[in-house]
Amino acid sequence: MPTFAPIKEQADVRTTAKRIFGLIKTELNLVEAEYERQAASNIQVIDYLGEYLRSSGGKRVRPALLILSAYAAGGNGRGDNVIRLATVMEMLHTATLVHDDIIDNASLRRSEASVNARFGNQTAVLMGDWLYMSAFETSLKERSLAILDILTRLTRKMTEGELIQLTTIGKLDISEDEYFDILRRKTAYLMSACCEIGAILANAGEAVQEALRDYGMNLGIAFQLADDLLDFTGSERDLGKAAGADLLEGKLTLPLILLRQVDSSINATLEQIIFDGEYSHDSRNELSEKLFEHQILETVRTRAAQYAEAARKNLEVLAETEYRFALEGIPKFVIDRSS
Repeated sequence: MPTFAPIKEQADVRTTAKRIFGLIKTELNLVEAEYERQAASNIQVIDYLGEYLRSSGGKRVRPALLILSAYAAGGNGRGDNVIRLATVMEMLHTATLVHDDIIDNASLRRSEASVNARFGNQTAVLMGDWLYMSAFETSLKERSLAILDILTRLTRKMTEGELIQLTTIGKLDISEDEYFDILRRKTAYLMSACCEIGAILANAGEAVQEALRDYGMNLGIAFQLADDLLDFTGSERDLGKAAGADLLEGKLTLPLILLRQVDSSINATLEQIIFDGEYSHDSRNELSEKLFEHQILETVRTRAAQYAEAARKNLEVLAETEYRFALEGIPKFVIDRSS
């Protein structure tokens, strides 16, 4: 078993990621092989699309969370059922991204052409549906009502989150409560489910299951807040999609919600950007200056750090193993990343 020390607060984010993911490199390779197996089909178009999605990569954060949670809860993270369920969570995540890209009319995903941009909306819708059904087919083989209940509830919440968000497109007066409700449904519940399922597969007690469920929820919120910041500070090359895409799609995230609370004069600029569907040089500069003037990005960064710290505290009920320390390092990784 590899050794692992607690992540130092000042550790470089790339070093942190390398240490965390290196700890379970073998397991993630097994997930990759399982994903390839599950995405394969004797129907040529499905086989091709499945490979296109799988090979597009991603950080595999969600499978890593499930595997690390299983280990941290005292189980075997290399067990066949853990690898299968870790793959299921990545397939569910991929399915949501495919459907989100259709709704958002996105042309890029992970620096590659999105499925809808390359193959059309009809094909993308059906491929997303196929991934959902394949994931549930695999999960059924576990014969666990607890896991099926989590996955069913999760899928419903994610779908509700997308529907709720559609009602807020172009809406400037979205509240913080509305924003966080959508965030939890679309992002945090999935990470929470990964961690809770890992604990269940480890046959952990209720206290550990609850702790890991809460850890995943707090981590998911921190993750999305970091994404909100990157939408204003990241480059298209780092993000793998257009920077500033949320506002161009008519979505107000927390930085702009907070900015409107202290400076309503920005409304006209926001309306113009949403109406035009593009940033002018002047409007981009105006937003940047206002966000800097009112220290909004720093405020959001502080909130992300608070949720990251809450996630770390959730882990205090676990034994002090290398896997717990890895989970403690993930919050820093997600809020300090550049993509």
